[in-house]
Amino acid sequence: MMFRSFNLKTFTMSFLLLIIILIGVGIFAGPFDDSQRATIDVDRNAQVIVDLSIDIDAPLETVWRIQTGIDQWPTWQKNVSQARLSGPIAVGSTFQWETHGLPIVSTIREVDPTRRIVWGGPAQGIEGVHVWTITSTPKGVVVHTTESWDGPPVAADPDGMRAALTSSLNVWLADLKRTAEAQKS
Repeated sequence: MMFRSFNLKTFTMSFLLLIIILIGVGIFAGPFDDSQRATIDVDRNAQVIVDLSIDIDAPLETVWRIQTGIDQWPTWQKNVSQARLSGPIAVGSTFQWETHGLPIVSTIREVDPTRRIVWGGPAQGIEGVHVWTITSTPKGVVVHTTESWDGPPVAADPDGMRAALTSSLNVWLADLKRTAEAQKS
């Protein structure tokens, strides 16, 4: 019995020591890099997910400024008739906008300035999450967008909804490209 108790104590002490070492390594390993950053994603279980990219021959800062200049969206986007940001470009800020006659209230869920913005919210029974990333390239940037839609209207016609979302995002990306390339310095 004493032999068993000794092994259990030894095991427990060894295990605690290992935990302490692992915590210490984690604490003193230094700050995490971008690859370790927690990020919000689209709803990967949604009935519709569209994933598109476009190359833009313009500076990263120009593309970011245009994309996050929400109040200015109607001036360069064919399908956006209204857009109004309430507050700064920051997590928790909301904006009201209208596209294809559909009024939407979106909440900014993540911001990594000049690199990534995520927003989402409900609109007419559709729950959407929209992720935008901007990555520098030797010739400008790649803008990548992924959006998920779910809800009863999507369930009623997933193929039609996917086609509508794909078309809308392709127009958005083309408008962003045209506008940014016209403004590059």
